[in-house]
Amino acid sequence: MTELPERRLLLVHAHPDDESINNGATMAAYAARGVRVTLVTCTLGELGEVIPADLRHLSGDALGEYRLQELRAAMAALGVTDFRQLGGAGRYRDSGMMGLPDNDHPAAFWRADVDEAAGQLLDVLREVRPQVLVTYDPDGGYGHPDHIQAHRVAMRAVELAAAEGLSVERVYWNRVPRDVADAAFARLQGDLPELPWEKSAAVTDVPGVVGAERVTTRVDGSRHVAAKAAAMRAHATQIEVAEPYFALSNELAQPLFADEYYELVRGERAEGDDQDLFAGIGETS
Repeated sequence: MTELPERRLLLVHAHPDDESINNGATMAAYAARGVRVTLVTCTLGELGEVIPADLRHLSGDALGEYRLQELRAAMAALGVTDFRQLGGAGRYRDSGMMGLPDNDHPAAFWRADVDEAAGQLLDVLREVRPQVLVTYDPDGGYGHPDHIQAHRVAMRAVELAAAEGLSVERVYWNRVPRDVADAAFARLQGDLPELPWEKSAAVTDVPGVVGAERVTTRVDGSRHVAAKAAAMRAHATQIEVAEPYFALSNELAQPLFADEYYELVRGERAEGDDQDLFAGIGETS
């Protein structure tokens, strides 16, 4: 068996905090193993709803700058040192929720030319040369314009890389098995009287919920859930955490998942190993 090459993981997300909610345990787990973990965030989340009353004066560019500081703190909690903004900080602006006038802002990420933005990401792919890329499904997990656009840009960048002989061996989409989400919400509803929020979200509010048959990989985050929770707390403008649950600005409680789940959509799946995004990559006899 030859020595395995350096393993490199790239994650593409829409706003600061998406990475910690969706992949915080995964990022911490792989960073702890010596994998080079790179995060690309496509906007600064300038239109996020601010939870703490003493920070509600923040909006627009000022909020974006503050959220960049939150992202730095979150990455420190996860042990990740390589994190970037697509095209540089502020190049693409938060587009707001689908159907709002903010979607039409000239700098909104939703309006960005996909090939141009994918070219920005291609520069990162050329530098980092990740074997594995993680992003959203075509619906962006729950239909947010920036999440949908992040999916489009990530998938297009992978295509452009392949055209010049630079292969991303596997692409995964974020997922949560429906049975896992159902069980977590059943526990949540039993615990709800002790939580600071009035009621729980619904399973359908969790991004990426699908039937278990579509989930190819589970990353065991049990040893890294504390780091994930700390990273989520770092995004204090957007998230309140009361482990093992959290809430966004709508004050609807959701499960904080320790294990994180993925669907392999590009590349070959390693036989017999459904708990490692890199299983079999680089191995030769």
